[in-house]
Amino acid sequence: MFRELLSLFRSDDPIARMSEGFDAMLDQTREMVLRAGVHFFEARPSADERTDLLRKDVRVNKLERKIRKQVITHLTLNPGGRSAQYGLLLMSLVKDVERIGDYAKNISEIYDDGGGVLPEDGSDACADELRELRRIVESILADTGEVFAASDTETAAELIRVGRDVNQRADRLVPRIAGGAYDAPTTVTLVLGTRYYKRVSSHLMNVLSGVVMPLHKLDYFDEDALPLKEALEAYEEEGGAAKED
Repeated sequence: MFRELLSLFRSDDPIARMSEGFDAMLDQTREMVLRAGVHFFEARPSADERTDLLRKDVRVNKLERKIRKQVITHLTLNPGGRSAQYGLLLMSLVKDVERIGDYAKNISEIYDDGGGVLPEDGSDACADELRELRRIVESILADTGEVFAASDTETAAELIRVGRDVNQRADRLVPRIAGGAYDAPTTVTLVLGTRYYKRVSSHLMNVLSGVVMPLHKLDYFDEDALPLKEALEAYEEEGGAAKED
């Protein structure tokens, strides 16, 4: 189904214009996550940097509302057929991208929420693990747009596997932080950073599931490994078109 959606995106159909907004959302949220990482790990943002990040968040929210309106209008004027599935898919994906922007903003604001100084690079195992999770999440985000453009199911599946590993590592890291000898503000910094990067990873996997999963199984990639395996087998059996049941 996703390959057919891409063919519509590349056509003169009105839904093709929605892809431009979706691409812009991905670009904006990628920039937000990268900047938030700098704010959290390297230097607290200036007032101007904070304002710029908030402006990007507003743009992402406006793009989401615009795309949702375009989908509703398109489905109203063109009821039935495959358009309903394409529209529902896009409605799901834009919400996840919007949430990535929200968590980027949360990462940038951790110190405003009572967070303490992050241990220096190489001086603390938990902080270094969190830095590694940041690197991986940013890498997944950098590849997501290209994976969508190519409808690359193999790479999407691999990125989902990497994202699962990020989430599992994040789940193991939180109790390690809680059992450490950190003061309360530093504990807040480490725990919130870990949880927010996990949430970015989770929403990225939701987005990537749109490449490999049929519509009714979106967002269920993390229940176990079997649905993803079945989806990939369906693509292979039907020449790249995943089954709908």
